[in-house]
Amino acid sequence: MSQIFGFAGENDFYRRRSTVYPNPKEANLFLSLADCYFPPRCKKSRIVAPSSLLFSAFEETTVSIDVLPDECLFEIFRRLPGPQERTACASVSKHWLSLVTTIRQTELLDDVSDKTEGCLSRSLDGKKATDVRLAAVAVGTAARGGLGKLSIRGSGSSSKVTDLGLRSIARSCPSLGSLSLWNLSTITDDGLSEIAQGCSQLEKLDLSCCPTVTDKGLVAIAKSCVNLTELTLEACSRIGDEGLLAISRSCSKLKSVSIKNCPLVRDQGIAALLSNTTYSLAKLKLQVLNVTDVSLAVVGHYGLSVTDLVLAGLPHVSEKGFWVMGNGVGLQKLNSLTITACQGVTDMGLESVGKGCPNMKKALISKSPLLSDNGLVSFAKGSLSLESLQLEECHRVTQFGCFGSLLNCGAKLKSFSLVNCLGIRDLTAGLPPSSHCSGLRSLSVRNCPGFGDANLAALGKLCPQLEDIELFGLKGISESGFLHLLDNSLVKVNFSGCSNLTDRVVSAISSRNGWTLEVLNVDGCTKISDASLISIAENCHILSDLDISKCSISDNGIQALASSEKLKLQILSMAGCPMVTDRSLPSIVKLGSTLLGLNLQQCRSISISTVDFLVERLYRCDILS
Repeated sequence: MSQIFGFAGENDFYRRRSTVYPNPKEANLFLSLADCYFPPRCKKSRIVAPSSLLFSAFEETTVSIDVLPDECLFEIFRRLPGPQERTACASVSKHWLSLVTTIRQTELLDDVSDKTEGCLSRSLDGKKATDVRLAAVAVGTAARGGLGKLSIRGSGSSSKVTDLGLRSIARSCPSLGSLSLWNLSTITDDGLSEIAQGCSQLEKLDLSCCPTVTDKGLVAIAKSCVNLTELTLEACSRIGDEGLLAISRSCSKLKSVSIKNCPLVRDQGIAALLSNTTYSLAKLKLQVLNVTDVSLAVVGHYGLSVTDLVLAGLPHVSEKGFWVMGNGVGLQKLNSLTITACQGVTDMGLESVGKGCPNMKKALISKSPLLSDNGLVSFAKGSLSLESLQLEECHRVTQFGCFGSLLNCGAKLKSFSLVNCLGIRDLTAGLPPSSHCSGLRSLSVRNCPGFGDANLAALGKLCPQLEDIELFGLKGISESGFLHLLDNSLVKVNFSGCSNLTDRVVSAISSRNGWTLEVLNVDGCTKISDASLISIAENCHILSDLDISKCSISDNGIQALASSEKLKLQILSMAGCPMVTDRSLPSIVKLGSTLLGLNLQQCRSISISTVDFLVERLYRCDILS
């Protein structure tokens, strides 16, 4: 070949061609292929040839890996050295992503897959909750320590999460320990069975508003997830006693169970659950269920480890059920009791519960129309360890029942609350001189319109150690009634909605409690003016939270707060104060050196430009406008 390219011109070429091509036919063949052209009198010849002819022999057809069947890709992916490599492949396309998520952990040929600890947490809500997103979460978290907690909140019938999404999680996230599925009508027992098979380490399961999941799915969880410790079922209309029976047989480590609005759950399921978890179950919530007195009897007998009990909306439970539960002597460890909207709460039933729970520290009784003063006082006498008592919408309870329970609860009672109890009236007779409730630290009375000055005066004498006082929406208390509280060393004060509160009261409280007061809320007290703010600025040394919304304050009051060298407010709310204008900008900026939260909503006299300036200047402070 060196002889071919060694020619210098036309004569040389033809002189040497016989040497290269002894056969003239071969030379003609080469010339026909090269399509050579030799212009006359040129020193060097120029060869022009189509590239398609010259290099056609070297061209290769482009081959894509996508032509491989899924079975081959599956084998390739499962042989990759680690989760990082599988994540990179899953990022190529949705098709590859779906293939990677079909690989079970037991089918992988690397040694890294079993070492995930489940340290990551993920939450998908609304439109972000899709099968593709779940597949991405499954593959991505596997390469970063493993998924430990997953919450999916769908959008009902329009939800885009199906059993395929749960399958992706099940096959890629064996370390999953907590799963919450809310408002997902598109998942079925098949998806839950995949979770059970692939996530045997599951400890917490929350199924809420999943109408297509049945007992079959719960049975699958029970068989595989024996380490389950927390179970929450809400509005699952096709889950009933069969599922709970399976859970009770296999999941002996259950510590917390909450069942709400599941119409197929009856006494048999509750009885099996309690009898098989006697020494582990600590928290139990039964709400809006079709259970009867039998379930409460089982709770009272087998609830040996129960510390927190919630009974709400049980229309078929009668007085007998509460009486038997209290006399079952099984709730010796009960610490907190909540009873709401149960018609069986009567005087005799509640008295029995009080005697049967000697270590109970917290009680909330709500919406019990049959409970009267006698039952409340008897309950207080039996609950000698009670530290917190709250009554809501118990309209047969009067002021006599309230004061009677305070006098009989013992020295351990620290908190007492009345909410929307319409039977409360003002006292017409004083308390015995030796009466006292020295342990009470917190008092809350909300929306009890009959509560007046006499009650407040009696409480001031009865409870000399009060620190936290909340009087919300009490329009029957006058200025003199508030002044009865001045002998207490107050730390938190909430007089929101008390229309008769005046500057005199606030000034007296700030003067008397300047070194103890930390929180003051006078929201909606229209008689509060700049005089109160001046007194607060002068006397309050450790006040950190001040709410003066919808009060009659102006720029002068805000200026007084800003001029105080003692005051170091962290939260300031002055929403709905029309007399506060842009003139308060320098004062607010000065207060902003310590503020973490500022509420300027419905302050019509503060311009948008002022708010924008504050947002930019007070970068450490969350501003509502």
